[in-house]
Amino acid sequence: MAAEGNVSGYIQHHLTNAQMCMADGGLAFNHACHDAGFWTWHIDSLLFSVGLGALFLFIFYKAGQKATTGVPGKFQCFVEMMVEFVDGAVRDAFHRTDRVIAPIGLTIFVWIFLMNLMDLIPVDFVPHVAGLMGAEYFKIVPTTDLNITLGMSIAVFGLIIFYSIKVKGLKGFTKELTLNPFNHWLMIPFNFLLESVTLLAKPFSLALRLFGNLYAGELIFILIAALVPLWAQWALSVPWAIFHILVIVLQAFIFMMLTIVYLALAHEDH
Repeated sequence: MAAEGNVSGYIQHHLTNAQMCMADGGLAFNHACHDAGFWTWHIDSLLFSVGLGALFLFIFYKAGQKATTGVPGKFQCFVEMMVEFVDGAVRDAFHRTDRVIAPIGLTIFVWIFLMNLMDLIPVDFVPHVAGLMGAEYFKIVPTTDLNITLGMSIAVFGLIIFYSIKVKGLKGFTKELTLNPFNHWLMIPFNFLLESVTLLAKPFSLALRLFGNLYAGELIFILIAALVPLWAQWALSVPWAIFHILVIVLQAFIFMMLTIVYLALAHEDH
């Protein structure tokens, strides 16, 4: 439990990323980066997101190397279940043939799940260890950082634009933005405004939904640690952690499914 007069500082400390930026011709960290503007890196979010992505690739690469046509082991069964689950979801939502969509869906689901899973680690454990190593701030849940969720959403948005132009052509994509829903030249400005807002809302909704749910979950863990005595924290943190497992899986699934649906819509040629 945080000291009574320091609850606000405790919460703020746990919600602050470790920052790195360029200032005065060299590298600066944390407080020195407050006025650095756009070129500020959240090194903890980058470290864990890239690290967990590498872990995902390593696990599935090992599963592929050890795959056998005989009786599979537990590890192979688990990986095959994950692949079949995502493949079934893609088949239900995406009705064209594309060898890239299913791997994209699998990557998104497992990667986001692993990043969300970090929220179950006790909130004081990793920051305390990082503090012993000299790090003032250290967050371990990348999906509670809007920069990470928005970065993934922008990547999905890029795929939407790419497939829209690839399938419909630049002329067809332009017509979709300017002649829909009202197919008359006088309505082109209104159509373009309406369709642009709809298109841009996709990445922002993806990013904010994932960020909001995980940020709220992390904040509740922090509030329990800050306001409840240590001996009683388990009575609140354990039930919330069990419920939060559902949020962790569900948010990864929603991000994956919406990505697949958006890419399926990008393949529709009206």
